[in-house]
Amino acid sequence: MQLEAEFTSEPFHGEGPPPEHAVKARDTAEDAGLSADFGPLGTLVRGDADTLLDALPAIARAALNGGATRVTLQLRQVGDDTGEPAVELHSALARLIGDVERELGGKLDTLDRAAKQRAVRLLKERGAFGLRKSVSTVAEALGVTRFTVYNYLNRDQD
Repeated sequence: MQLEAEFTSEPFHGEGPPPEHAVKARDTAEDAGLSADFGPLGTLVRGDADTLLDALPAIARAALNGGATRVTLQLRQVGDDTGEPAVELHSALARLIGDVERELGGKLDTLDRAAKQRAVRLLKERGAFGLRKSVSTVAEALGVTRFTVYNYLNRDQD
């Protein structure tokens, strides 16, 4: 049986090189013989079930020893017949949005304009916009257009 595991480690970094905890976790997975797809907010590893399951404690330990404050894992059989995508690619983004909503005290689409701008700034600082199609997802959560999100991002650069 083949498995896939997506793990994310926090804190996220937006710009620049990936954080040490993410690199250490990826390297540990590769050292265990797993194939790894390294991304800005998470790493997807694949391999046979025994190899992957045996490697998970070492991967978590490497991330934590590298400075991670949280490690999140999703595990799934490859080739199951649910018809769902292998891994929910926006799970890290959904968690980031949820964290910002809790921090700001409400759903993003209920916030006033200034709070929505702050939410975009917080999401940017936490690396949310490193994911493909994240602007569309954030715009939907805010109840605004993608153009508005880009305006908020550009305003933050000025």
